[in-house]
Amino acid sequence: MSKTVQETLDINGLEVKVQSTGGDDDYISLTDLAREKISADGDPSDAIRNWMRNRNTIEFLGIWEGLNNPNFKPVEFDGFRKQAGLNSFTMTPTKWIKATGAIGIKTKRGRYGSGTFAHVDIALDFAAWISPEFRLYVFQEYKRLKQDEASRLNIEWQNNRMFASLNHRVNTDAIKDDLPKNISKKAIGFRYASEVDMLNVIVFGQTAQQWQIANPTLAGNMRDYASVTQNLILANLESMNAELIKAGKGRDERFRMLQDMAQRQRKTFEHHTSVRKLEGRSAEE
Repeated sequence: MSKTVQETLDINGLEVKVQSTGGDDDYISLTDLAREKISADGDPSDAIRNWMRNRNTIEFLGIWEGLNNPNFKPVEFDGFRKQAGLNSFTMTPTKWIKATGAIGIKTKRGRYGSGTFAHVDIALDFAAWISPEFRLYVFQEYKRLKQDEASRLNIEWQNNRMFASLNHRVNTDAIKDDLPKNISKKAIGFRYASEVDMLNVIVFGQTAQQWQIANPTLAGNMRDYASVTQNLILANLESMNAELIKAGKGRDERFRMLQDMAQRQRKTFEHHTSVRKLEGRSAEE
């Protein structure tokens, strides 16, 4: 399904619009999700603005854009990051998009489907800001929607692709908490890239840059071309790396532990019936 289709989630009676492409890059209405936070006569945009004033939110949005948007403007983002959390700081979706060239959040006007939409990764972060319980409800309902969608289209929607994407937040949060105070933005970017490349080497045997040099005609990145097994291992390593960072393990020790974990899981998945079936389906497609 190449064109965007609007679907609806029913989250405990709350109707939430989803702009679905049939893949992993769906956008969920923040305007609808915000109604969980406000009173019956409240303005959903107030909840979205309050969420975007938060320093952790600004940092997360910047990380997401840095990983997914080659045209993201880091200088403008850095200015917002420095101001975030101050009483005088205000932020709206339109201001964020215009200033930074962001693609993770979209605003839409019109009679149908108007409001603020965000990529599913970001929408789940907003849901978690409302409450951890609400995030779980949103995730479960979204997963059900994708499974139903896959059934209608006779395709196999891979939960592990989504899990790998969502675990970016778990991993980046752990890295952020481990960084020293007042570190430069360049050093922060280097640390994030270094951690990502460590996982890439373990799972794919090469860094993102090495893959791009070897595949200049392919769009996207090597994670877009990962197998089912690679996606499953990557999702698990993202989560485990976050825990090891929190435990104070150094990079060399984490590399050895994660490499051993990947090797064990690769052997397990090679003989796992469901995984083999999914790998066969992916090869046919």
